[in-house]
Amino acid sequence: MKSMEELLKAAQQAAETVQKQMAEAQGKLDALEVEGVSGGGLVKIRCSAKGRVIGVAIDDSLMVPSDKAMLEDLIAAAFNDARVKADEVAGAELAKAQSGMGLPPGFKLPF
Repeated sequence: MKSMEELLKAAQQAAETVQKQMAEAQGKLDALEVEGVSGGGLVKIRCSAKGRVIGVAIDDSLMVPSDKAMLEDLIAAAFNDARVKADEVAGAELAKAQSGMGLPPGFKLPF
């Protein structure tokens, strides 16, 4: 039978391994890109799976001063679309990372 000290050391090593794997998974999220779209493709926003905005594309047809409010709404809608997709990709990546650690499905680790 293992001593309490050996068990604690093993638990600490396991926790450090989990922390390292989660940090790696978080790092991958910033490299994964999603695209949010609104206005039938007239406005597009590219984001990382962590939600960092990478780029914004606005169709030239929307560059009309009188349509400023509509353009602002389309940009907000495209960003929200990208955010939802980023959350989905992030959730899938973190679930993969957790399954590789032997954690039960749905187990929430603090970030």
